[in-house]
Amino acid sequence: MLKLTPASVPRPADRRPIIGLAIAGGGPLGAIYELGALQAIDEAIDGVHMHDLDVYVGVSSGSFLTASLANRITATQMGRIFMSADDAEFQFQPEMFLRPALKEYLSRAKAVPSVIFDLIREAIRHPSRLAHLESLEGIARLVPTGLFDNHMIEHFLKGVLSRQGRSNDFRKLTAKLRVVAVELDSGQAVRFGEPGLDHVPISSAVQASAALPGLYPPVEIDGRFYVDGALRRTLHASVALKEGADLLIGINPLVPYDGDGVPRNGHAHSRMVQGGLPAVLSQTFRALIQSRMQVGMSKYEKEYPAVGMMLVEPNRNDEQMFFTNIFSYASRNELVDHAYQTTRKELLARADELEPFLETYDLGLNRSVLETPRSFHEAMREDAPYLAPVGNDLARTLDSLERLLRR
Repeated sequence: MLKLTPASVPRPADRRPIIGLAIAGGGPLGAIYELGALQAIDEAIDGVHMHDLDVYVGVSSGSFLTASLANRITATQMGRIFMSADDAEFQFQPEMFLRPALKEYLSRAKAVPSVIFDLIREAIRHPSRLAHLESLEGIARLVPTGLFDNHMIEHFLKGVLSRQGRSNDFRKLTAKLRVVAVELDSGQAVRFGEPGLDHVPISSAVQASAALPGLYPPVEIDGRFYVDGALRRTLHASVALKEGADLLIGINPLVPYDGDGVPRNGHAHSRMVQGGLPAVLSQTFRALIQSRMQVGMSKYEKEYPAVGMMLVEPNRNDEQMFFTNIFSYASRNELVDHAYQTTRKELLARADELEPFLETYDLGLNRSVLETPRSFHEAMREDAPYLAPVGNDLARTLDSLERLLRR
C-alpha cells in the first residue's frame, strides 16, 4: 500500500532537496518487511540511494536499519547478513537475540527473601488482605522486566559499525541520524543523536529503542532507563520534518489485517479467533498503530505543507505478512521476497503518479527495473558484496558522484 502526499507549497529552487527516511518498528517480522521494501525503493528511484540520504529516523527494529543505512551500509548488504548468505559480511544467528535474560532473572531471585519477609509481615498486620489481589503486589516484584537479553543487539550492531569507514558515534556521521526511545520514568520520547544526546553510542541507542517491554528489559543509559520508542508514536516522522526534510519516505510494517471477503472454509469463527490470544493481541496492537499513523500523517500534512511524503505499508489483506512465522528461517526468506515483490508491484502500478511526484525533487522512476521480473535474492547477487574497507569507500564515493552529476 503506497500513500503519496504531494507538497502543497513549492520548495525553494535555489537549493537541492533534503531527503529523509523514517522507519517504524515491528519486531523481527517488521524488520524483514522493511528490508524488502527498502531494496525495492532503492532500485526504483533514480537519483538517490537509501544509504545516501540526509536524515534518518529509526524506531525500535527500524532503528537497526536506519543506523546501518546512515553508515552507508546498503539494503543488499543487510539482506546478506539477515538472510545468512554465504558472502555475508557478518554471520547472523537469530537465536542470539532470544537468549534468556539470566542477569535479570538472578536480580529478581535475589529479592525473594525480602519479598517473602514483607508478605509475612503484611499477613500478620492485615490478615484480611490475603483474600484480595492486594497480596499479589509484592509478588509482582519478582517478575522479570524482560524475557530475553538485549545486550546481544548492542554487541552485534557495535561489531557491524566498528568496521573501517563506519562509526558508532552519531557526531561522526555525514548524515543526521535520530534513534527514538521512551524514557521509562517520565514516559517521554527521547531522540538520541540530537545535541546533548549525541554522545551515546549508536548501538546503545538502538538497544534502548528496541527494548519492547515484556520481551526485553529496559536499557540503562546515563542513569536513566529506556524502552521501545514505538510506545509514544509509530513513525516519529516529525523528527525528520523538523530537521528540514523536503521529501520524507516512510516505511511502516504494521497494519491491521482486513479479512473481509476472505473465504473462511466453512468455519464460523474468524482466523483471528482461531489464532488464539497471540493473533487477537497482534490485531489489536496493529489497529492502534495504524490509527496513530493516520492521525500523525494528517497532522504533518497541515503543519508541513512544503514537504512531500511517501508512505509504504503492507496491504490490509496481506495474509502472508500477518500470519507468517517470524522465527522460521524459511519464512524469513519468503517474507523478504514477498515484501520486495509487493512493493515493486505497487510502485509500478502507481508509476503515473510517482513520476511527477519524484520530479519535484530531481528524482526519477526506473520503470524498466520495475518491469523486469527478479527476486530479492537475485537483487542481492547483482549488488557487489562487502569486500574490503577501501572497496566500500570507493563505492560510496562513486554513489555520491553519481548523485551529484544527476543533480
